[in-house]
Parts: sequence; structure tokens; C-alpha cells
Amino acid sequence: MKLRQNQFGSGSEAIIYAALLVVVMWLVFWADHLFPELDFYKYGVKPKDIDGLKGIIFMPFIHSKRDFAHILNNSLPTFFFLAALVYYYREIALKVMVFAWIMTGFGLWLFAGNGFSYHIGMSGIIYALAGFLFTSGVIRKYRPLQSISLFVSFVYGSMIWGIFPMETHVSWQGHLSGLVSGIILAFFYRKKGPQAPKYQYEIEKEMGIEPPDLEGMWNERIRLLEEQEAERKRLEQEVKITYHYKPKDQPSDGSDLSQ
Repeated sequence: MKLRQNQFGSGSEAIIYAALLVVVMWLVFWADHLFPELDFYKYGVKPKDIDGLKGIIFMPFIHSKRDFAHILNNSLPTFFFLAALVYYYREIALKVMVFAWIMTGFGLWLFAGNGFSYHIGMSGIIYALAGFLFTSGVIRKYRPLQSISLFVSFVYGSMIWGIFPMETHVSWQGHLSGLVSGIILAFFYRKKGPQAPKYQYEIEKEMGIEPPDLEGMWNERIRLLEEQEAERKRLEQEVKITYHYKPKDQPSDGSDLSQ
């Protein structure tokens, strides 16, 4: 018997949370155009600078106002990955998102070089979520999660090139930091969140309940049947003795004594 349970979140909940994050990204992008004197990019991560630590929190919301494609390219994967995280991992979604956010930003701040003054954009978080969803789907023996893992690899597999220093204006360090963070979180939370449904015998084994000895019970049943069959044959083969009653007044020669 295979036990099933609803371990996933609701689709509407996943869509709402993902949409809210994307909306905030676009609101900040719009505000950056309305108030150019505020220099929003300065709220990004500045590596190895104490003042740049604030970017760990604010960096993902800020995108280049000179490059419309920057926020446009980040919007769809942000929506998809966060929706998938909330739907498939509702129990740990918030923890994974918070830790991915912090670990990605801090890793970038700690290990990035001085090639950029500031690092901005949601792409590091996107890599973290992609790394988590893919790795978690691989190490969990659960088909729905393996399916989302395959989808990520087929549709966004080309993202892997983003962790290499191939383009000077792209923060590959942030991508790499995010991917590593996502993989680490996938292994850390491998026993949390949705798990493959268990069979009855697996649950009983975990509870210390010994399963019945079906083989022993079957052998005992066969033995009893064989004994019964042997007893029946023995009774059929026994010698039968038949006794005939003979009255005392009847002559031995068989003549009739009546008058």
C-alpha cells in the first residue's frame, strides 16, 4: 500500500508571491527613472566595502535603467522559479528564499573582485533558485520534483555559461555565488519539504513494527495440509473387521424350528 499526501502549496499562492516580487522589481525600476538623482545603483553590492553590505538586501531589486533588457530578461525566470519554489516546497520556501538571498549577496561581496563598482540585479537569486530546484529534484526520488528539475535543465540549461567571465558587463561572480548557494541549500534541506510517498512497510519499519513472516506462515500452512493428507491416507489403508450377529436358537444346520 502506497500512502499519498498533498505536500504542495496552492497554485494561486505560488503565482501571487512570484508576481508580487516581480511587481516590486518593476516599481523600483520605475522609481529609478523618476528620481535619477538618487542613484539607485549605489544600493547594490560593492565587494569588500563595508558600506556595500547593504546591497545584500537591496541589490536584487535594482536593475540598470539604461538597459531595459536587464530587468526584462530577469522578470520571467524570477516569476517562474519563485512560483515553482512556493508551489513545490511550500514548507521551506521562505527559508530557502531568505538564505539564498543572503548567501548569494554575501558570497558576491566576499569573493568578487574590483572589476565592478557595484553589482545589481536579480540574476544572482535566479541562479540560486535554479540551482536549488535542479539539485533538489535530482537528489529526491520523487517524480514531480524530478520533472521540474528536468524542465529547468532543458529550458534554462544555457544559464550555466553565465557563471564564467565571458562578458565584461555581466556579474558572473554573482551568478556563481547564487548557483553555489542554491546547491548547498538543496543538500541542506534534502530531508525537508516534499518527500516521495512511502509504502506501508516502510512506515512500519521506521516505527519499529516487525512485518509478519509471510513465508513462515505459508510454510506452516503447507505442513499442516500435508499432515492432514497423510492422516487421511493412513485411515483409508487400515484393515476393517466386520462382525456378524448369529442368534443362539437357530440350528447350526439351518433347519426351521417353527411349528
